[in-house]
Amino acid sequence: MNQEQMNAAMESLTEWLAHPAELGKAPAKIECAGEFDLHDLHYYIFKYKKSLMGKWLLGVCGGYEGDELEHCGHVFSEMENYDPATAQEKAIALVEMMRSYWMEQAQRAEEQKENPGTFVNYVLLKEAKWDREALLRDLKETWGIEDEPDDGGDEDGEDEETDEVFVISYQGAMIAVSFMPAPIPNGEAEEAAAKNFMWPNGAEQVKGHAAHLLIAVIGKEISPIECGTFLTKTVTSACKQDGVLGIYTGEVVYAPDYYQHFSGMLEEDLFPIYNLVWIGLYNGKKGLCAYTDGMRYFGYDEMEVLDSQADAQTLHGFLSDIANYVITEDVVLRDGETIGFSEEQKLPITKSKGVSVEGDSLKIAFLAQNVQEAHRNGQ
Repeated sequence: MNQEQMNAAMESLTEWLAHPAELGKAPAKIECAGEFDLHDLHYYIFKYKKSLMGKWLLGVCGGYEGDELEHCGHVFSEMENYDPATAQEKAIALVEMMRSYWMEQAQRAEEQKENPGTFVNYVLLKEAKWDREALLRDLKETWGIEDEPDDGGDEDGEDEETDEVFVISYQGAMIAVSFMPAPIPNGEAEEAAAKNFMWPNGAEQVKGHAAHLLIAVIGKEISPIECGTFLTKTVTSACKQDGVLGIYTGEVVYAPDYYQHFSGMLEEDLFPIYNLVWIGLYNGKKGLCAYTDGMRYFGYDEMEVLDSQADAQTLHGFLSDIANYVITEDVVLRDGETIGFSEEQKLPITKSKGVSVEGDSLKIAFLAQNVQEAHRNGQ
């Protein structure tokens, strides 16, 4: 047995079990109970106890290539009783279940990237009027965005356009802007504005909007990053219209000056993460919590941090950095893995039902000791 590799596996399973979504603490006792090879990878079987007087439970960690100390992410336990007669059989079944799940997830991720979704924002207007030509002019002068004639030679594309709508085909994307001479119904925008903790009077500010622009960008032959970038550019130009009160993204309403400020990242060739992924904060029972809204449009899971002892600025910056890293570097985070911004920082990742987001989300443990490490590393 490779003792160093086994110790690394034991440490990984212990960290996984200590996550708040699992045991919430390190096991009272843990021992290696065997090893096996599967699909050219090496695995370790463990038995552990929740308490010293408790029953032995089964866990598995792997797979390892050769003498490597980093596993492929197969760390799991269903907290079922350990039986030496069936331990290896059940451990193999756990690995096969995880392997099948991640193969399906990888396939879904590839399908999402091959078929980018639609990005939609709403620009809330104080009065029921807009300047169509000014918006078209600003798109061209500021960003170089203008309609590209298709192969059929229709250069003006006016057949589908009216005073209330225009559609631009540009570099593999379709950019559509529609003027809607009515407010967002049912107080939806006001409710979303109230979620913006950075804009205390946001709900009051957007309450009186009389109309809105619906801006949609559909990626036909481009990546989600390019699609989202075109959306940010179009919305930024729309913010120059008279009487813009806010930008409604579906989860929250941004203040116009906030949106324009962070879209300035485009001028430095940076991805406008703050315009496209909202980082929400709220107080949990045991600490500050945070969540993302917008990762799904890029083909990734939404993320959450629960009950952190970090201050608002540190937690917001941490989750923003993780979101930016995942999108720009095309990183797929998996259940049972760890992530960090230094060799010492290893933050466990767990995938489970979302607390503040729909469906499943990735929970990243960012607890008191992690906050101290972040401050030491200058994050």
